[in-house]
Amino acid sequence: MPGLTNSPGAAIDVARKQGNTRPGMEKFGIGQAVRRREDERFLTGAGRYIDDQHFANLTHGAVVRSPHAHARIVSIDTGEAEAAPGVVAVITPDVYFAQGFGPIPAMTAIDGIVEGTLNHPPRHALADATVRYVGEPVVFVVAETKFKALAAAELVTVGYEELPAVVDLAHTLDADSPMIWPEAGSNLAFRFEKGDAAGVEAAFEGAAHRVTLDLVNNRIAPMAIEPRGVVGEYDAESGTLTLNVSGQAVHAQRNQMAAAVFKVEPDSMRVVAGDVGGGFGAKNFVYPENILVMLAAKLTGRPVKWISERSEAFLSEVHARDHVTRAELAVDAEGRFLALSVDTIANMGSCLSTMGPVVPTAASWVSMGGTYVVPNIHMSVRAAYTNTMPVDAYRGAGRPEAAYIMERLVDAAAFDLGIDPVEIRRRNFVRDYPYSMPLGLTIDCGDFSGTFEAAAEAIGLDGFDGRRAASEARGRARGIGLSSYLEVTLGMPSEAMELRFESDDTVTILAGTHSTGQGHETAYAQIVHETLGVPFDRIGFRQGDTAAIAVGGGHGGSRSLKIGGSTLLRSAQSVREKGRAAAVHILDAAADDIEFADGLFAVRGTNRRIGLFELERAVREAGDLPETVAPTLTTVGRFERERHSFPNGCHIAEVDVDPETGDVDLLAYVIADDFGRIVNPLIAAGQARGGAVQGIGQALLEGVVYEPGSGQLFTGSLMDYALPRADTVPDLPVGFNEAAPTDTNPLGVKGAGEAGATGAPAAIVNAVLDALKPHGVRHLDMPLTPEKVWRALLQG
Repeated sequence: MPGLTNSPGAAIDVARKQGNTRPGMEKFGIGQAVRRREDERFLTGAGRYIDDQHFANLTHGAVVRSPHAHARIVSIDTGEAEAAPGVVAVITPDVYFAQGFGPIPAMTAIDGIVEGTLNHPPRHALADATVRYVGEPVVFVVAETKFKALAAAELVTVGYEELPAVVDLAHTLDADSPMIWPEAGSNLAFRFEKGDAAGVEAAFEGAAHRVTLDLVNNRIAPMAIEPRGVVGEYDAESGTLTLNVSGQAVHAQRNQMAAAVFKVEPDSMRVVAGDVGGGFGAKNFVYPENILVMLAAKLTGRPVKWISERSEAFLSEVHARDHVTRAELAVDAEGRFLALSVDTIANMGSCLSTMGPVVPTAASWVSMGGTYVVPNIHMSVRAAYTNTMPVDAYRGAGRPEAAYIMERLVDAAAFDLGIDPVEIRRRNFVRDYPYSMPLGLTIDCGDFSGTFEAAAEAIGLDGFDGRRAASEARGRARGIGLSSYLEVTLGMPSEAMELRFESDDTVTILAGTHSTGQGHETAYAQIVHETLGVPFDRIGFRQGDTAAIAVGGGHGGSRSLKIGGSTLLRSAQSVREKGRAAAVHILDAAADDIEFADGLFAVRGTNRRIGLFELERAVREAGDLPETVAPTLTTVGRFERERHSFPNGCHIAEVDVDPETGDVDLLAYVIADDFGRIVNPLIAAGQARGGAVQGIGQALLEGVVYEPGSGQLFTGSLMDYALPRADTVPDLPVGFNEAAPTDTNPLGVKGAGEAGATGAPAAIVNAVLDALKPHGVRHLDMPLTPEKVWRALLQG
């Protein structure tokens, strides 16, 4: 891709320019396109996912779920289920609430929530008297096999008194809407305000143009390839509860469940996660099933396993997005932006999930305004309850919603003012850094216009008019869509990482972050190899066990390389310094004479040298050591974020629309990203492509649909919920602009995991609307299904 590093060879050249030129370092060091070493076990069936693990004397759980969106529980009869073959236990709400458990926690300490507006009713693992969405757990059945548990669950009889339900987000706050939590007096969860409302109003009053869009950011389902699953264990002798989970944040889950739900000390609970087949944020949270299997294990004295079926995932795993927004942009006579006003109703579902309140608020305002100079911004959020599955973080979590608002508004402004979408962006890009955003953060560095121009060149923007004419000659409508997105790396701000020297001359990375397919095992090893010269095959990796790893911030907010990688770099640098002090003693040399390269400490000008592993053995076996020498090279490093970093980039999509059917054919798609310094271009490109495909899916195909009135889930299987397939997308070339590495962390990285999902939706929607522009179509809401596009053409 012109002006960018876009191939393994090009990325290696960049890495060499950055100083990675020592013999033996080029193959596996920072900047190298190293193939993911964990993939061999994944591709050969050697992965250890939750359903692959074996437990002695195992039992299986099944959940009896509500068939109603809103109903009062009148009676529960478990007699037949308890008498069914193989049934070990039946846990009803009476049994559950007799344990004295607290509610599942959710983050509500958010700066900007208007005082006195928070309505946070308790959420428990089993329904308490009333069910509030289809799929809410009511009873938990434990049996000797999965099929016996499922059969017994069918025998549980629950009597319900149906209540009016509301699933329409746009009307759930109406005065006459059915109330989900009547004691609160409305369906408002909270109100949130951020920015200078008076300044924005003044800017609009003086603006030459006011551009308004009503947007729906459609509800979607995460759908990782591996459904959720848990196994609970209980050790009666020690009183320890253990949760084995297909999850992403073992320390956070342990701490939340121990403190809030079970009301025990964290040390009396262990959470373990093996290989995880994708998560995208949805596996970060405390779910009812996590609690139920541990309770059942304690009550039965046996391990209890629950694995979600795919159709069950639609009913029991958090959904995402689901916002209704009125967005307005004030523009002057020259097409420059003056102010942005955003008023959003955000769906929380039936109750607050762990990070649900954060998504439309603290995770959204941080990037509002995008890559443009917008002097005044104000955003208002009304979080609302509906009789639907709770909503929580999913890849990007707030930043994709902010990017979609801004990029759609920019194209709408171009449409209304008669300015080319490319030109209006060029007039408004941030060009001077650092740039203080009006809502409070400061973008430390970037090259927004340079990245945009590289993407434009890569897709052949100058030749688009000719391609459009060729499509028109064939009776097709061709369009091109731009999306210049801004991301912010979030997640837990601190991390600790241990580098542990083993007795077999290997070193193990003990990571508090959590990989669910992102390639941490490889990228982290590259950092250690680059810094210490340890052979790649002697670097081990362990994650996901609160008993083995003392602290961990887990996964989320694209934090792992910035926070975790920087922590690991600090650990490796500390090992090097500890090793230097030990080498002074072991080699009997002056500190100034000790050199380190390729894993060896040497005395300058002599042949005296010692490798890291030999040095580790020497200090372990030594008798009296001076105070300056540590008894081991094993080190725990720490890093804490002081400033945010801002991944950014440009996605450009080119589509062909069939006016007869409304079918959208995605012909070409290019991605230009600024992730700061690239540790592994293969992994970074894979992250960009994977996120983009998810964003493309949201734009064209995906949408969770509930039936109005009844609240029944229409899209309850992959027969009804459309995911992108291999033939949905063309090749997705990715290029990297490394011209502006950040100084917010010692690696110079910005984050990569969520960027693709942030940039893609607007690129697709803008491209389709560009194709429909001659028909007068200004806006359509996602997903842009053939029927929706066809109807718009008919009306246009």
